[in-house]
Amino acid sequence: MLASTSHSFRVLPIHTPPQVCSQTHRPRRLSVKMSDKMQERFGAFMDPQNDESAYGSAEEPLFGSRYTSHDMPKYEFPKKSMQPAVAAQLVRNMHQLDANPRLDMASFVTTWMDPEATALIAETQAVNIVDTSQYPQCTEMEQRCIQMLAGLWNAPESGKTEGEQRLGTSTIGSSEACMLGGLALKRRWSVARKKAGKSTDKPNLILGINAQVCWEKFNQYFEVEGRYVPVEVDYPVMSVDRIEQYADENTIGVISMFGSTYNGQYEDVKAFNDKVAELNKKNGWDMRIHVDAASGGFVAPFVYPDLEFDFRLPLVNSVSASGHKYGLVYPGVGWIIWRNRSCVDESLIFHVNYLGTDQPSLNLNFSKNANMIVAQYYQFLRLGFEGYKKIMTNLMEVSAHLAKGILATGHFDLIGGGKGLPVVAFALKPNRKNKDGDELNYDEFDIMDRMKEFHWQLPAYNLPKNAEKQKMLRCVVREDLSYEMATDLINDMNKCIEWLDHHFIYSEEKVKSLRQHYRPKDHPKHHHIGNKKHQSVC
Repeated sequence: MLASTSHSFRVLPIHTPPQVCSQTHRPRRLSVKMSDKMQERFGAFMDPQNDESAYGSAEEPLFGSRYTSHDMPKYEFPKKSMQPAVAAQLVRNMHQLDANPRLDMASFVTTWMDPEATALIAETQAVNIVDTSQYPQCTEMEQRCIQMLAGLWNAPESGKTEGEQRLGTSTIGSSEACMLGGLALKRRWSVARKKAGKSTDKPNLILGINAQVCWEKFNQYFEVEGRYVPVEVDYPVMSVDRIEQYADENTIGVISMFGSTYNGQYEDVKAFNDKVAELNKKNGWDMRIHVDAASGGFVAPFVYPDLEFDFRLPLVNSVSASGHKYGLVYPGVGWIIWRNRSCVDESLIFHVNYLGTDQPSLNLNFSKNANMIVAQYYQFLRLGFEGYKKIMTNLMEVSAHLAKGILATGHFDLIGGGKGLPVVAFALKPNRKNKDGDELNYDEFDIMDRMKEFHWQLPAYNLPKNAEKQKMLRCVVREDLSYEMATDLINDMNKCIEWLDHHFIYSEEKVKSLRQHYRPKDHPKHHHIGNKKHQSVC
């Protein structure tokens, strides 16, 4: 609100509106005399020669537009404008050919929200959350979310001193949150080393080779040596027994993947904490842990409330999570919470005032839409602890149903074990044969391709280094995958397996039959029938 410093007011003259051109419906420009400096900047724009045809015709039928019968602009900037309905339809036509997000079993990202949440997202899409003075209520929603998450992850209550205050921030996603968590560890280590008069040239970070790609980016972007711990097929997450051989005085911290991207399995954060405490005491170090709970941070508190992965463990420096995964918000929001403010060096917090007031910033980017933060606050209010618990419990039950159906095919083994996310990771059994006794010659990537014909996006991939020969498939169970849909997925997979069992086979009898049926001189493309590089028979 602007306050007046005087009781005298002046009456502003009423100007008649400029004449409007009936053909273009745009006001005629006024003749204005400008200074030389203003003329240099704006002079060329005072009387532009507009090409009226660029605006198109409002009466032109949507599918009568020239863009529906000609190639649309692709890689060069369009020379002319078009009607909004035409532009929207062209974009819609392209999107029409994309896959259905709800049938994408590869993605952890939320694909459904309440209509009320969608409306709130639209209403707040123009709000730049960084401008706290203009949008104090959206800023307050962000702070409330931070405090709720700090409580959910058992952060200590704020103390009397500034260093004892809770600290957290929203991010674009958990990747940015991880970058901030890693930066806080690196700066904390380097400040301590400088005080001790020691070198800060060779920082390193311990993490499993199963870590999400954002950690590779962190190590590359911020010049940290990533010490990647190998994994095994039967235990595809980082083992606590490996930490000691990778740690030294230059280790800035240990990363725990609380919900592996590969199979959803939780790493044992408590065991990590105990091992790091042992190494710190033995060597006089001060290593800390960042918990990458991109998905697990919104699942474990409701499904495994006694599982210690958070600030109940004294060496956990920070916890990050994706609001747009099991936080149940559309893509565009992540969170990181530190134990307290003393865990983040002040040099990482920047202050600017060119938006009108002091704006503290603890992010890699600056401007950011508020709508997904608003959506997160909506979900916290809408669902509460009880609602999240019901949803996460349902997801675990649907996952169990899906795992049972996959094992019932007789073709698969599950990958990994222990507690984890509502994710089913599985691989084909070795030395499989069909009902006729033929050796089967297809792999997980063939299943992925075949399942697309049923509109399911079922990812096939290899485990990371040291276990890369192991191929596997993964089903991520999200809020909008119902028990019935999971049953449909199982049925479609059975159809897929039945087809592959009869078309991707390899036997001497079948090769002889094919050689007799396909004569090389008539069918040159079948010269290699029987060669194991060309075993699939379709």
